[in-house]
Amino acid sequence: MSDSMPGPGTAAGTAPGEIPQDAPQEPPRAAAHDPEAPAPLGVVRTPTGNAGVDAGLERLADADRLPAGGHIEVYEDVHRGLRDALTGLDAGPVPAPAPAPVPPNTNSYNDSHHNSYNNRS
Repeated sequence: MSDSMPGPGTAAGTAPGEIPQDAPQEPPRAAAHDPEAPAPLGVVRTPTGNAGVDAGLERLADADRLPAGGHIEVYEDVHRGLRDALTGLDAGPVPAPAPAPVPPNTNSYNDSHHNSYNNRS
């Protein structure tokens, strides 16, 4: 073929392998869905007021930034924390420390061997 005549598959005024500007464009392909890619679930976590439980809820947010294969570690960690919090509830409150012993009164007025009532004959 000559330079003046385009060959098969080429439009006039374009070089071989170049896409003519008036050629129909293919629609853009959607990005392939990667099930392992991180995808936030958008779950709202409401604080409970219990520090251990709230820490576990915050830890769940880490799963949003990890691929699916990393979720199990987060879930197991949160499960451990929740189990510990529940076990703490079963244990009940920690007993208050016993009061310190009261030292004996050294006042001679109340001391029994100096009391005149105890020294009768």
